[in-house]
Amino acid sequence: MQNNVLILDFGSQYTQLIARRVRELNIFCEIKPYNKVPKDLSSFGAVILSGSPFSVRADDAPHPDLSGIRGKMPLLAVCYGAQYLAHFHGGNVAPSNTREYGRANLSYIKGEEAFFHSISEGSQVWMSHSDTIQKLPENAVVLASTNDVENAAYKIKNENTYGIQFHPEVYHTTDGKTLLENFLVNIAGLKQTWTPDAFVETTVAELKKKIGTDKVILGLSGGVDSTVAAVLLHKAIGKHLHCIFVNNGLLRKNEFEDVLKQYEGMGLNVKGVDASARFLDALAGESDPEKKRKIIGRVFVEVFDDESHLVEDAKWLAQGTIYPDVIESVSATGGPSATIKSHHNVGGLPDFMKLKVVEPLKMLFKDEVRRVGASMAISDDRLGRHPFPGPGLAIRILGDITREKVAILQEVDAIFIDGLRDWGLYDSVWQAGAMLLPVNSVGVMGDERTYEKCVALRAVESTDGMTADWVNLPYEFLQKTSNDIINKVPGVNRVVYDISSKPPATIEWE
Repeated sequence: MQNNVLILDFGSQYTQLIARRVRELNIFCEIKPYNKVPKDLSSFGAVILSGSPFSVRADDAPHPDLSGIRGKMPLLAVCYGAQYLAHFHGGNVAPSNTREYGRANLSYIKGEEAFFHSISEGSQVWMSHSDTIQKLPENAVVLASTNDVENAAYKIKNENTYGIQFHPEVYHTTDGKTLLENFLVNIAGLKQTWTPDAFVETTVAELKKKIGTDKVILGLSGGVDSTVAAVLLHKAIGKHLHCIFVNNGLLRKNEFEDVLKQYEGMGLNVKGVDASARFLDALAGESDPEKKRKIIGRVFVEVFDDESHLVEDAKWLAQGTIYPDVIESVSATGGPSATIKSHHNVGGLPDFMKLKVVEPLKMLFKDEVRRVGASMAISDDRLGRHPFPGPGLAIRILGDITREKVAILQEVDAIFIDGLRDWGLYDSVWQAGAMLLPVNSVGVMGDERTYEKCVALRAVESTDGMTADWVNLPYEFLQKTSNDIINKVPGVNRVVYDISSKPPATIEWE
């Protein structure tokens, strides 16, 4: 059924936002690198080309193969995509006299145009480009302009092909969602049927068909993703699901016992495995963040391999991988790019582990996972839990890992998180945690000089973790939390608060 949207990514920082806006319209979409267009387009009813940091005039500009798309299915080209269609099809793109970046307003909209239905002149849009379309192809017609950009939007005659030099996916474009709905629903004719209930129904059916009566091992973390994945699988295969919750020695204070207790009432078959010594021994002396992640990922695999041998005829390993994990671990444009961080549950399994991987949530953003969980009646307490990194406190302890450092950070973290709950702040924060810094600072306690650890507190608000802003917590709360940490946690004499946003900083410090 041609009811999905294909988004071709040219490396724009906003590509994931396009996907989110399409999903908010209850239409499923997938992001693919521009140079890896699927050979089978039968499931797609429309295509969107993203923006890009490249210029279409550059020698290394991305050149997509649109032969199977252009003129054959509805196509929306955003920013770079719009300039690409113009520049290489008879138009002209040149450097703009002034960098066109930031808010602008539509000063002209072509009348009786379905693309701009319910959008009026004066509507605010967001520009982000240094080139501009000076001349459109001969078979194109202008649909909208701003005071500075004549060809802000255009249409190719006799095709459902549209180009815009602004970003409809960002919040600064006030009618961006309406524009996308006009294109996808009114022009492309897509049905808005991709809902949490529909996802559960189709996914459970797919899992039943894919897995049958095979046994599946799932690593539970206590977090939202693995919990929702477990309930989905339980709906599909019931008793054939074997859940394992591993204590890697890097969990929050008392989390191993607390999480096992919480799962008791959910009807899941859960086994707790305390492998803390195994993880901490493997991490001894290692300070490099990426190597720490790799070590933890390797030991996780080893532990699950050991446990899988105890489950007779286990065939599958289920993981709670979600879309941001996949996006951040793979180059969006398919070319060389710097790895921000590797994810321990992305990238498959080593050859010696004879299990196939199943990832029922790998196409969902975090907020979508929560909505799917709510549709399956998972409790608000479980779904409202802050995200917690797979490597745990290992990437919140900067430098090498020791049992003493883990114990210190567990106490600091507990004071901070419990405090957020006590003050009614927990649900207004998307993710929070404490970092143990690899520095000592001078302090004074009881007229004595101290030289002890510094910890940083971090609290952010976000929708899916792709971008995040720091939370302006009350000074009174920060003051009490700082006093409690310094007074109650031996070895810490200084507390700081992280006020960095993502980007440029990441949510975690490693």
